[in-house]
Amino acid sequence: MSETKPGLGKRRGPRADPRRRREGWALLLSAIPPLLSPGCAESPARPESFLVRGATIVDGNGGPAFAGSLRVADGAIAALSPDDDPGAPTPREGEPVIDAAGLVLAPGFIDTHSHHDRGLLDEPGALAAVSQGITTIVVGQDGGSPFPASEFFAALEAAPAAVNVAAYAGHGTLRRQAMGDDFRRAATGAEIAAMQALLETELASGVLGLSTGLEYDPGIYSTTGEVVALARTAAARGGRYISHMRSEDRALHAALDETIEIAERARLPVQISHFKLAARELWGQAPTILSRLDSARARGLEITADVYPYEYWQSTMTVLFPERDFADREAARYALEELVAPEGMLIGRFGPDPALEGKTLAEIARERGADPVATYLALIAESQAARAEGRDGSESIVATSMNTDDIATLLAWPHTNVSSDGGLRGAHPRGFGAYPRVLGRYVREEGRLALEEAVHKMTGLAADHMGFAGRGRLRAGAAADMVLFDPATVIDRATTAEPHRTATGIERVWVAGMVVYEGGAVTGAVPGRVLRRGAGQGGIVP
Repeated sequence: MSETKPGLGKRRGPRADPRRRREGWALLLSAIPPLLSPGCAESPARPESFLVRGATIVDGNGGPAFAGSLRVADGAIAALSPDDDPGAPTPREGEPVIDAAGLVLAPGFIDTHSHHDRGLLDEPGALAAVSQGITTIVVGQDGGSPFPASEFFAALEAAPAAVNVAAYAGHGTLRRQAMGDDFRRAATGAEIAAMQALLETELASGVLGLSTGLEYDPGIYSTTGEVVALARTAAARGGRYISHMRSEDRALHAALDETIEIAERARLPVQISHFKLAARELWGQAPTILSRLDSARARGLEITADVYPYEYWQSTMTVLFPERDFADREAARYALEELVAPEGMLIGRFGPDPALEGKTLAEIARERGADPVATYLALIAESQAARAEGRDGSESIVATSMNTDDIATLLAWPHTNVSSDGGLRGAHPRGFGAYPRVLGRYVREEGRLALEEAVHKMTGLAADHMGFAGRGRLRAGAAADMVLFDPATVIDRATTAEPHRTATGIERVWVAGMVVYEGGAVTGAVPGRVLRRGAGQGGIVP
């Protein structure tokens, strides 16, 4: 499950309407000049060139690490080679030199499923992202995207952030634009055509393709045929498809069938978002499920996935009701017995009564003297009543329902890259800790991945899965998006109790050759760029 957090504005709760009105973007753009007026902190200057010496270089290709040096000039990698190479770069007179002995130098991490755009105008330093080595975020996930993309991109270009940003167009956003509030049904042919026309415009603006959130409103009411029609529109423009599938628990197998069908009928690259087995009855089935995807790939279907390294997800209380009957005690009972135990359902946000935030459903049930099923349904009813009355009815939960071994198996699949699914101020620690957690726990402590393999999944492979050119690998001519970390100490520190704690071991992060994070703090540099899909090329215009 994934929390939908589209847009750049202030937090509006975890299930904010994904629509973005043109008037709203106009107001946002009009507010940008004062933010950049004299008196604001200026972004640090980019050095002409600098040299990183003595690093253990992991270049993002998946090959062996090597001791080497790397020169950056004018925001790009100018040269790199092993230190025992006679042509290895050496310091020039007056050139800054960084001694990286004992540290790993890798490409900046690419977060292929991110919600770090939420609040990015307020926090352009993007501490949650850069403190874990992320230099590029891909947003517009789970079917919800900033709309229209052209104005979203214009806002970012007028007020840049520390990180690069690419985006998908959200199916749910397009569906609401075409159907309004009358979305609890199959779309008509005319409505699908209207969505396709909107998607064409978004693709022309440079979005990567189409994202769906088929477990959420309004996407849950769509037919497979509707999604295929839109995916074909994306394919015709060289776009891609990324999906929060229709189920990650009780109907996972059927959801996989649908995803494979979409790939087969639309013939475009398909990425499964935050791949997980979120039901006890599915635990241990990861090898079988991956074999199904291997069979699909053997038929020529380009299906890939991303995974974040936590046993718990964050979404809404209502996501566990596929029939959307929030008075159904049997559905609630099933959810609490088979999907998320009351002790494992933590309230991350609850607008009607913020005092409940940080408590589990089990604790709230005890306080109220009610059984967990009744309490679960009551909390949903309270949230919906608040919304109906115009009060803050937002809600979200952090829920434990995955198995560590399954996560490791899914992550080790050759076609899986790492993602965070996190935000700047979310209740889930993944927003601050996903990448250091993989490096610290899955690589160093548990040995489930080799260092080079893990970095490849965070960089080169992630770039391939998004169609990025010129990023994700350390090579001459590539953008100097880089992270320097200590493999002996890197680890996540964010927890459900303290989800905004920064990781340790991330020493320095560069975007386009500018330091955006060092010494445990952002620097104020905002060299991030909008990454658009190249028209008709399926690539990225740098």
